[in-house]
Amino acid sequence: MKLTMVIDLSRCLGCWSCAVGCKLENNEPIGIWWNRILTNGGREPDTPSGSYPDVKMTYLPINCQHCDNAPCIKVCPVAALRKRNDGIVFLDWGRCIGCRYCLIACPYGIPAFNWSTPVQSPDSSQFQIGNPAVPVRPVGVSEKCTFCFQRVDVGNLTPKCIEVCPAGARFFGDLDDPNSQVSQLIQTKPTVRLREELGTEPSVYYVPPRNPTIKVQVSQT
Repeated sequence: MKLTMVIDLSRCLGCWSCAVGCKLENNEPIGIWWNRILTNGGREPDTPSGSYPDVKMTYLPINCQHCDNAPCIKVCPVAALRKRNDGIVFLDWGRCIGCRYCLIACPYGIPAFNWSTPVQSPDSSQFQIGNPAVPVRPVGVSEKCTFCFQRVDVGNLTPKCIEVCPAGARFFGDLDDPNSQVSQLIQTKPTVRLREELGTEPSVYYVPPRNPTIKVQVSQT
C-alpha cells in the first residue's frame, strides 16, 4: 500500500474546515496547526495577491507531504521519524528529544514545536477533545500531520481533513491500486507536487487551478 493524497485546488474554498477538523481530531494545542491554508503564492495565510482593484485570492492547503525521500527522517538523530510500510512518515513522540533538526530540514516548513506545555481550548481535562487513539504530546517535541494513522490502522482510509471538506477538494487512497480514486485522478488529470526538484518525492499531489497564470509553490519559513 502506498497511501497518497490528492488535493484539487480548483475546488478549495479556503474555508479552513480541513485545518479545524484536523485540529479537533488530533487535539492540537493552541498555536499549532498540522494543516494550513496558504495564499499569495503559498507564502502566508489570508493574503490576496495583486493591487486594488485587480486582486485575487488563491488557496494552497498544505500539510506533511509524507515524502518517500524525506529529509526529516535523514536528519533525526534518534530515529523518532521513520517511514511506515504504507508510506506514512511517522513521528514517535516518545523518542523525540526536541532537537528541532526536522524543522530545519523540511523544505515545506511543516513541523511545529511545542515550546511550552500544550494548552487546549476547551480544556481537554474537562471535555473529550480529539481521538483518544492519538497520543497527547508533551512539551519539547515536534508535531506534524500523520495522515490520521489512528484511522488508517483500524481500516478507515478517510483522514479527518477529507471527511470535513465541504467542497470535496481532497482525496485519499492507495496509489498502488490502479483502480483507487487517487490513482485515477493522477492518471487522468494534470498534477504537480511541491518542490519536486528537491527529489523528496512527496506523497501529496495537487491538481492545479484552472487559471493557467497561477503558479503553485511554497516558500520555506
